[in-house]
Amino acid sequence: MAEFSTSIAIEAPPEVVFAHLVTESGMVAWMGQHAELHPEPGGAFAVDINGALVRGEYLEVDPPHRVVVSWGMAGSQDLPGTSRVEFTLTPTASGTALHLLHTALPDSRGQGHAKGWPNYLGRLLLVSQGTDPGADTFTPEAELRRTPHGK
Repeated sequence: MAEFSTSIAIEAPPEVVFAHLVTESGMVAWMGQHAELHPEPGGAFAVDINGALVRGEYLEVDPPHRVVVSWGMAGSQDLPGTSRVEFTLTPTASGTALHLLHTALPDSRGQGHAKGWPNYLGRLLLVSQGTDPGADTFTPEAELRRTPHGK
């Protein structure tokens, strides 16, 4: 199994960043074209990202500090809910430190997520700071196909 971890600094309060993780309009501002979110433990987490159908559920919701979801892609070997994504938000003098930890990824998905998460966290940073990130051209499934043998 693979994992991916990274942190970014966002010049916006944790409450603003948190809203982009738990509201449908907030989510699609930075990731995906459609979202169905029910931000409570056991609630649905569904985001359609340029043809990739991410499915899972909220495991933990601690406003405005932490969100944990199960994660997977419908119709792939990375079955819905098989991996786990943790967003930890810590207030700082200039806004928010966001730490992301994506664990239990199938080995074949590690490299694709290592390319995808920096793209999407950059978009989250922009929308949280009030800037339009522009069109999302990253395609998770196409990225996987570009990765030899899924590695």
